[in-house]
Amino acid sequence: MADPIQEGSIHFPFPYTPYSIQKDFMAELYRVLEAGKIGIFESPTGTGKSLSLICGALSWLRDFEQKKQQEEARLLDAGIALPDHLKETAPPMSASEGAPDTSKPIGEPDWIAQFVQKKEEKDMIDRLRDEQIKRKKREERLQQIRHHAHLKYTAKRVRQEEEEMERLLHLSKEMLAASGSGLPEEELGKEEELLLAEYESDEEKKTTIGALEEDDEDLEEEHVTKIYYCSRTHSQLMQFVHEVQKSPFGKETRLISLGSRQNLCVNEEVKRLGSVHLINDRCLEMQKNKHEKKNNKEEEKVKKRKTEIRASCPFYNYEQMQFLRDEVLIEVKDIEQLVALGKEAQACPYYGSRFAIPSAQLVVLPYQMLLHAATRHAAGIKLQGQVVIIDEAHNLIDSITNIHSAEVSGSQLCQAHSQLSQYMERYRKLLKAKNLMYIKQILYLLEKFVTVLGGNVKQNPNTQNFFQTGTELKTINDFLFQSQIDNINLFKVQRYFEKSMVSRKLFGFTKEYGGVSILPPSKEQSKLAGFQHFLQSLKPGTGAAPSSPSGEDERLGSPLMQIESFLAALTTANQDGRIIVSRQGSLSQSSLRFLLLNPSVHFAQVVKECRAVIIAGGTMQPVADFREQLLACAGVGTERVVEFSCGHVIPPENILPIVLCSGPTNQQLEFIYQKRELPQMMDEIGRILCNICNVIPGGVVCFFPSYEYLHKVQAHWEQSGLLTRLGVKKKIFQEPNRANQVEQVLTEYSMCIKRCSQMKGVMTGALLLSVVGGKMSEGINFSDDLGRCVVMVGMPYPNIKSLELQEKMAYLDQTLPNSPGKSLIENLCMKAVNQSIGRAIRHKQDFASILLMDQRYSRPSILAKLPSWIRDQVQIKATFGPAFAALRKFHREKSDPS
Repeated sequence: MADPIQEGSIHFPFPYTPYSIQKDFMAELYRVLEAGKIGIFESPTGTGKSLSLICGALSWLRDFEQKKQQEEARLLDAGIALPDHLKETAPPMSASEGAPDTSKPIGEPDWIAQFVQKKEEKDMIDRLRDEQIKRKKREERLQQIRHHAHLKYTAKRVRQEEEEMERLLHLSKEMLAASGSGLPEEELGKEEELLLAEYESDEEKKTTIGALEEDDEDLEEEHVTKIYYCSRTHSQLMQFVHEVQKSPFGKETRLISLGSRQNLCVNEEVKRLGSVHLINDRCLEMQKNKHEKKNNKEEEKVKKRKTEIRASCPFYNYEQMQFLRDEVLIEVKDIEQLVALGKEAQACPYYGSRFAIPSAQLVVLPYQMLLHAATRHAAGIKLQGQVVIIDEAHNLIDSITNIHSAEVSGSQLCQAHSQLSQYMERYRKLLKAKNLMYIKQILYLLEKFVTVLGGNVKQNPNTQNFFQTGTELKTINDFLFQSQIDNINLFKVQRYFEKSMVSRKLFGFTKEYGGVSILPPSKEQSKLAGFQHFLQSLKPGTGAAPSSPSGEDERLGSPLMQIESFLAALTTANQDGRIIVSRQGSLSQSSLRFLLLNPSVHFAQVVKECRAVIIAGGTMQPVADFREQLLACAGVGTERVVEFSCGHVIPPENILPIVLCSGPTNQQLEFIYQKRELPQMMDEIGRILCNICNVIPGGVVCFFPSYEYLHKVQAHWEQSGLLTRLGVKKKIFQEPNRANQVEQVLTEYSMCIKRCSQMKGVMTGALLLSVVGGKMSEGINFSDDLGRCVVMVGMPYPNIKSLELQEKMAYLDQTLPNSPGKSLIENLCMKAVNQSIGRAIRHKQDFASILLMDQRYSRPSILAKLPSWIRDQVQIKATFGPAFAALRKFHREKSDPS
């Protein structure tokens, strides 16, 4: 490890000698955290952004904790120095002894104000002393476990031995009873004592464990100052954890990784279900069974239960999860290592990791868990006074919008109405009047939603066809009035959903009874006759037979869960959202969708609670969207926002960005919607690629604005023969339609380039045809020979005719000054471009060219939205000849430096 880097008076431990841009990054990050501001940090991929974040943020946390402890010690010393009798009371002060305190209420004696002040000081001293004691206990406990490895799984062994002992004793009693030995109880007691004697050697260990667990409940309540780091995917989070492990802070940082049950469950019976909804429901059900089993233990001894005891999860063991918590806190582990530890310790990693949150210094978690308030609270995450780092934040606005948007189909509405009706009829006599009232309200809401779509909730949605189709966009209030539900308090209905958990109950009810008529033979049964056929008819292509456990309804969970999310969205302020009513060919294909216009309402909660927030990414340009849509709308003043952008570690001569305005036949390159499908435009793209593939070695990645346009161009090339000409120099690969095929295509693409490099034949590499915003425009590294040139065909503007986009633009124009709605389309386009062209250049020795194939890229407003390390090197070529010459010279010099 390199010596700690010092910037001013701050020491930054670093695993190697950092680049100058990394020093600047860490220093600015430290200043932002110290000042409690909001920072937007941009550091291109390949510049060691993760390590800079780790070393900069953890250095600040180290210094913050030291300062805090020093201040606590100073205050405690001052408090202890005061005699006890002076802490409670103080003599009254006459008016002549000093000027009156204008801050106290008029007419209040000075001695009362002093008494109150002394009381507050004493309370603060007591609180600091309690925190100090808790911190020492926590540190001592972790230190003991760190230096006594044999304690880690003692609780597990003790529990297994106790179970074995109980089994042996039970077996002994049965044997004695069967043999008729008639041993008196005293002798049997001695036999038990002999068995117990074998375990006396472990009593000391058990005592130590008990001491370590003292005041666990108190320790769980205390949340130390920590950093919450979140990113988009579990693979990105794992990569970050590996960087922490390799960093100078890897041995001393208390880190915990959070994830979903789907990622952390170690119960094979539950994990086998696959669907996240099924796993969540089964997990909660097994917990409930465990609690019911515990509560009914005494009752079971008296009388035999009529129903079979349901299975409980063997990994949901409080004692074992406490030890799992301690183990993950003393050594940094990623999610895979956490799961392996859970299996070994027979403890649930999902809940065990949550026990570790209060004591952790660094919590690593996905976007959704932090940005969704209900999920955040359920996980036990407390942001008050903490630091949040949001990495890979280029699509943060879209993530918040998607997390809080909701959509329900006509099929789901009808299915939920039918299931809930059956549930109500089944338990009508058991339901309280208040519960019955809420269920009837929900049924009424479902009926009205279907009516808005133009259907009938009591008929098969697949057979209800619409002749007039289309999409309408409504304000929330207009939708409520049109649906005739404005007289229902949706906030109360939402609270009923949360408290009663009726969505999950209905899901379990449907699984248990299979959607068939469940009432005993009676007059009421005729009312529900045919529900089984109706429920099955809601699923296209199914008959009346009961669905299998792996059916679509179970994979998606109860349809009422989707309804619950939609109803929660309807409680959003009228100006912050819209409802999209989409009527398609039939009721089952139609839908209601909530569109969030103001993501800042949810981000504002995070900003308000946190001490500081860092928004970081490799490509953050254009940053105007973050300033306007997130921060300005959330009420964050410009004085609290700090922007930092650093260059790349590569030398300027290792990159050649070119804006190409015309092709080999002088065809102007402007791929607007009206021109881009002209034969001459598609031919010009092919000619340009044929030319540059002759002089560029290795891999060339070409991005198109959409899948539809890529397929049209490819079909035209195949017809004209251009595809065959391209295949002479480069083997052609295409981005697959399915995500599970991406890895295979990338492997074949990589192997082809490697093979061509070794053979030195006519074919010099491969050409990969991809789509902006597709599976290969984000998160894929085309380093070295995999991406010697990135080509961007046209500008991927979003559909201006989209109702959602138009409403978003109108909202921004109404809410913010300077009409930012007009620049939204351009910002969305350039954000997608920057992500795509950033796939190349992944380390200091790498080199690549970038070809922006559209004359509109030469506009100053567009160039300004490119990353600075690319923008500073851009060459604008009006014709193809000079551009081709520059590309040939660049790659010749880089491929053969001699």
